[in-house]
Amino acid sequence: MKTYTDDASHPAEQAGNSIEALRKAAAACRACPLWQNATQTVFGEGPSHAPIMLVGEQPGDREDITGRPFVGPAGQLLERALAAVDIPREDVYVTNAVKHFKFEARGKRRMHKKPVDSEIIACYDWLKREIELLTPRLVVALGATAARSLLGRATPITINRGKLRDYATGISLLITIHPSFLLRMPGRDKDDEYERFVDDLKLAKPFLR
Repeated sequence: MKTYTDDASHPAEQAGNSIEALRKAAAACRACPLWQNATQTVFGEGPSHAPIMLVGEQPGDREDITGRPFVGPAGQLLERALAAVDIPREDVYVTNAVKHFKFEARGKRRMHKKPVDSEIIACYDWLKREIELLTPRLVVALGATAARSLLGRATPITINRGKLRDYATGISLLITIHPSFLLRMPGRDKDDEYERFVDDLKLAKPFLR
């Protein structure tokens, strides 16, 4: 597993040995400036020892308001794709590499802005501890930011997607696109790319057993 620091004093390391304790500690995180404009920390959710962990980029507008990950349009598309490969969302753990919504205001709308490396690194200890506590059999990186966080380096999605690799002892890694990528695609291209996304997720199904 990638490690940016070995700082035992980080709040994630001191939070206790449960996901709930980690969630409560993360609510007070001030490790980067994103908390200042976000409504709240959006932590992961799902079974405390789910065999599959899905990691996205960051919460969006809807997630920031509700405090839950993957409940907006991208989350609905993810749930549809999971259902297509017979993976119930309630059986997996979903989280993000960055736990606060980064955006820029355009009138009354809050438009997503991609996290920078310093923000990804600042949030990594929370993700690392989530993985340690869950001990999943498979971690799925949804998009470039998730892969960057998990591997500690930029990783081209197009040439690395749809392949199982070793991540840590007893844990495999699968890289694929983020479902929000599909929302930005036109017509038939979207349909074809969605089918590829479903094919990637098919590789995760055996890890539920």
